[in-house]
Amino acid sequence: MRPFEILDRVATADEHRRLTHSVGWSDHLDDAVLDSSLAATVRGAVAVREGEVVGMARLVGDGNHYFYVQDVVVHPDHEGDGIASQLTARLVSWVEETATRPAFIGLFASPDAEGVYSSLGFTTEGATGMHVLLPARD
Repeated sequence: MRPFEILDRVATADEHRRLTHSVGWSDHLDDAVLDSSLAATVRGAVAVREGEVVGMARLVGDGNHYFYVQDVVVHPDHEGDGIASQLTARLVSWVEETATRPAFIGLFASPDAEGVYSSLGFTTEGATGMHVLLPARD
């Protein structure tokens, strides 16, 4: 495994696009609002390997009590190296150190990624995850 470094910053729009496209999430993006969406991020982290951003994660929420881990993406060429876990742990650590207590940290995970998050203490116990997906505007 080649070394990587975790930096405390939000991915740029170009980095975000490149990573999300690499994992097939291009249909989840709206380029018209990506810059403002990233600017509204509470905290971000990127993984850098040999000068290239190979992973990212960000926190959204109110910055006090409620946080959601969003956009945890690792380029497929770098999967399996613990990058997603370390990015998420870095964001959780920041919440632990700075948030007003009690604090809630939520996320949505694909079935393939549940193990990453459960290893960091995330659980479905005592909660029902629900969402509404509004369709794109014409």
